[in-house]
Order: sequence, then C-alpha cells, then structure tokens
Amino acid sequence: MKKLLSVLAMLFSVCAFGKNPEPYPLDYWALRNVISNVEISPDGKHVALMKIPTRDGDPVIEVYPTSDLSKEPFRVNSDPMEIMQFFWVSNDVIGMRLRQKVRDRIEGFNQGVYEYLLASVDIRRNKLQKYDQLGAEIENVLPGKQDRIIFSYLPGGDDSRLNRAFRPRTYYELNLKTGAKKLLMRGKLDMGQLEFDGNGSPWLARGFDISKGELVWYERLTDRKSWTEFYRQDENSFETFAVEGFDVDKPHILFVTANNGHDKVGLWEYDLKAGKYGELVYRRDDVDVSGVRYHTNTWEEADRVTGVAYASDNVKVEYFDDVEMATQKQLERVVPNAHYLRINSRSRDGKSMTVYNVGPRDPGTYYLLHEGRFTKLGSRQPLLEPENLADVRYIKYEARDGRTIPAYLTVPNGKPPFPAIVMPHGGPFVSELALYNEWAQMLANNGYLVLQPQYRGSRGLGLDHYKSAFIDGGQGGKKMQDDKDDGMLYLVEQGWADPDRLAIFGWSYGGYAALVAASREEQIYQCAIAGAAVSDNQMQVNYYRTRLRGAAKTEQLRMWDDSLSPVKEVDSVNIPILLVHGDVDQRVPPEHAEKYRNALQALEKPYEYVELKGADHFSNTLFYEHQKKLYESMISYLREDCGPGGL
Repeated sequence: MKKLLSVLAMLFSVCAFGKNPEPYPLDYWALRNVISNVEISPDGKHVALMKIPTRDGDPVIEVYPTSDLSKEPFRVNSDPMEIMQFFWVSNDVIGMRLRQKVRDRIEGFNQGVYEYLLASVDIRRNKLQKYDQLGAEIENVLPGKQDRIIFSYLPGGDDSRLNRAFRPRTYYELNLKTGAKKLLMRGKLDMGQLEFDGNGSPWLARGFDISKGELVWYERLTDRKSWTEFYRQDENSFETFAVEGFDVDKPHILFVTANNGHDKVGLWEYDLKAGKYGELVYRRDDVDVSGVRYHTNTWEEADRVTGVAYASDNVKVEYFDDVEMATQKQLERVVPNAHYLRINSRSRDGKSMTVYNVGPRDPGTYYLLHEGRFTKLGSRQPLLEPENLADVRYIKYEARDGRTIPAYLTVPNGKPPFPAIVMPHGGPFVSELALYNEWAQMLANNGYLVLQPQYRGSRGLGLDHYKSAFIDGGQGGKKMQDDKDDGMLYLVEQGWADPDRLAIFGWSYGGYAALVAASREEQIYQCAIAGAAVSDNQMQVNYYRTRLRGAAKTEQLRMWDDSLSPVKEVDSVNIPILLVHGDVDQRVPPEHAEKYRNALQALEKPYEYVELKGADHFSNTLFYEHQKKLYESMISYLREDCGPGGL
C-alpha cells in the first residue's frame, strides 16, 4: 500500500482555463455518454468499459488486457437488446442488465415501453447467455461466490394490490456460468425486502405490519439461524431510519442513518444486543448525512464500512479508515480538475484499480492504475474541454419569509450581468447535487447564468426544510414558487443577472413549476420552458392514491391536493411558453401536455409544442435525436421567442 501511495504522489497535473469560448455545436451536447461503466476484472488482467461507438448507436462492451491497452478489444453487443449496465462476477464472466423496446405506447402510469432482462458473457469461451426473468434487479454480485449473483423481482407484476403498498420481492441466487438458479426467499408483506452479505447470507430484512401500520426491521447477525425483530417505526413518521451496514469486527453493531429526534439525519450506531441506539458517529448542522462509504476493495472487504458521506457543494466523506482516506487524497492530487472522485473498481489483490472523476469542469473521466502506471482511459464527453465549461458555485439566499435556500449557480465564462435561467429540480421531494449537470452546462455554454435552488421540500437539508413544503398545506405554486423567484431576484440584486432577461426551465416537477411561473401575477420572467410537466394536479395524484401509505401518502397527496394546478391557471398566463413532452412518458403521461395545450389554444395564449417521439420521462430514454431536438428547440426559443427580442 505504501508503494501505491508513493506512485500516486508522483502523478500530478495542472490545467489552465481560457476565457469567453465560442459555444459548442448543440450536437456535442446531444451525444450520449461515449464511454461509461468502466471496471477492472477481479484478477486485474482485464478492464471493461461500455462504449457508444456512433452518435445514434447502442452501447457495446469492450474488454482490454490491462497489460496492453493498444490491443484489439473483445467486444460484446446484445442486439436487438440494449446493454444498460455490466459488472464482473469472476475473472472470465461479465453480468449484464439489458432492455428492449417492446411496445409503441405506454400501458398506463409507470408501465413503460421497455422490458428488462439479465444476461452474461464468458469472455474466455465467447459465450453470451440471456436469462428469462423479466424485470429482474441485481441485489448482490457475491464476491465470496464465483460466477454467482443474487437477483430479485416483483412477483405478480407491479400492479398487484400487495405491491402497491409495500412491493415485497422474491430472491434467487443465479449461476451466470451455468444458468442454474436457486430460490432464496419469496417476498411477503411482513418480510419483503432483504439485504445479503458478500457471501450471500441474508442479514437484514424489512417488513410491514399492516394491522398496526408499522414498518418492521429484522436481523440475522446475532443469531444466524433465525430472524429477530429489532426496530419498528410508525408509517406516519417523517423521520428517516435506514440501516446502512454493520461493523464487521462487531457484527451486533449496525450503522444506521436516522434523525433519532433531531432535524438533521446523522449516522448512528444501533446495538442489536441492547436493542437501542448506541453512539452518534457523525452529524452536521447544515445538511443530512447521506450514507456511508464501503471499502474500495469489494472483493475482499465487501461488507466493511470505511466512512460517512454528506453532500453540500460536493460529496464529502469523513473516513474511519486511514489508508482509504490517504489513497483518496493522493488520487485527488493526481487527477486534473478533481471534484467528486472515487475508486469505482479494484482488483482482488488491491494493486490495480479504475478511478472515476466528475465535476463542473469534467463531464466524467475514467483512469486506470495498473503496475505503477496511471492511464487516462477516456471521457464520457470527450468533445467538451475543461476550459470551455463553467464553474459551479454553492450559494445561499434568503426567501421572502426568511427561510434560507441553498442553491447551485452555474456561471458562464464572461462578465455579468448575464441573462439568467432558474432550473428547479424534479421530484420535488428529492436531493440534488450539481456535480456535473449537462443541461446547466449547455445553457451556460450559450451564455446563460443557471440557478438550481434547493427550494423547500428538497431532501438532504433536514426535516424542517422538507416538511415546510406541505406542513401548512401544499406549497406548490406558493411558497415553493417564491423560493425560485426570490433566488432570481437575489441574483439581480447581486449584479449577476439582468432583470430584463430572466426565464425558467424545468422537467417533471420542474416543468410544473415553469407552468405555474407562467401564470404568476407578479411576473419576473420573459418566458417559461416546461418539460414533461404535470399540468393537472388531480390527474397526477389519482395515479398514486392506491399506491401510497402513511407519511408518503400524506406528503404527496397534501402537496398536490392543496397546491396550484396549472391547467386551472391558464387564463392568467402572461408570458410565452415552450412545452416539451415525450410521447411515451410513463411517469407524467402525455395527456398532461395535451390537456394544457387545449386550454392554451382555447384562450389564444402564445405557446410552442415539441414532442419527443419515443422518449419516456427519464434521462436514459433520451437518445441523440431527442436531445438534439430538445436543445435546438430550447436555444432557438430563448434567443428568438422568449419575450420581446428574445433572451
């Protein structure tokens, strides 16, 4: 390990940035990731990566010998299916998750046009094998069992009454070399969600006590022969309780992320023998703890927790393991534009690894460390150069009622004041971290200042911030909307933004916010761009009513039931709108766009509509032609049709 650290210490690179670059062609931004999912084999002899060789092509897997990266690689494709993900399961066998478009139209809410399968390829025997279980999800790669994985699926389909409430899963162990599978456990309501250790032994389960309305946790660490209940939580509690792992040296000690009566989520010990919380490991005053870090050698130390993570301006890790921390620090000195950097795979002997970095000035770059050589393997977006990308600042401002709103500000190269766009995230009850945001960077590259506010309701900032979106009734279109406007007014006040050149763009809930903004009486925007937008609150809520229980039902329904519904506010629309929607969107079905367009037409309100044929709600269904059409429509609209004279 000392030799590894000394090699890393010798490798250091500095990159200088230019000023005022010409915008890239929008084709560059429309490209899907050129390479991704880079991993080294357990024996360190091969490195595999997923590559999209042409702008409109499907991914292939390429496998190179680490001793000579110039050699012609072993290639795998899954035509007519598309490779979504791969992972090594032994020195010779790679597992894959595939999808295929099997329908032209969605079959209802959350029932899209793709089906998913598992497959494997033996690179030594050049043998591809597909497995017939539709919708299977990988649970564990089982480093302690060669060629085997654990997968799960939802029996009876997504729409059974049981699945709507708790979604219990059924678990199998699968031998990817022979195709043999062994049933481990059938999901049931009172014990439906399992975790397995690196040897495939189940150690954690979660169930639901329907008679008491309580979530129940079970463990098999103190007694490997039977399940023992150790924790219950009322389904109406808004507090977090999540088991992140266990102490491999003292297995009766769990690591849990929990509020435990506090506003911010911390990392706690939970003593199974005592049946109660133990010591507080780590908590912050500004943000929630987001989880833990496991040892980077997943083959030999699969279950060892080595640090605790949180997110503010970046992902930060407080390490328990000194060697893991030192390795991370050395790598951060080696990699250009180091921002969020991690070892994403490692050989069983620990000597070889792949490293991934992503940040505002790096769309995502992969490196290989092998036999003392540190080699750049490639970038997700090789046409985008660091000096032509934009910096991201983490700022905080005060909303009109005094609440502090954190935000990410993507700043174009040039001098302010800039034309500015507020880009609220979807969800709305999610966490956002602006490591590298393609939409924000594309807009900044075209001269726009981009604000991503963590408006009330955003997760990761404590219970009070989260619950403030619905605790006094749904605040969609109300205080949640004020948070976005107040952020833009703050940028104007600080001299960053031009008050006569402001716009809003969002997707999903962000699209909803854009529609609400278009109807605000105190208008500050010149136009709104709404992607995959919820236009009718009740239509969206009705998809969920039978699928939610407890606090989840309370938060979702109260938020949407009590918030402004854009389709009811069309008569107040006072700025032009660009609507964008995928025609097979399963999460916000296209009826939302159709209903809103009809209302706009009836009142002769100015708008344009762009339909993305074959696009679902999610980013991994936006192919090159979708993204090119989206970006060309957005930039053209902002320049020419966004208020008088454009933005």
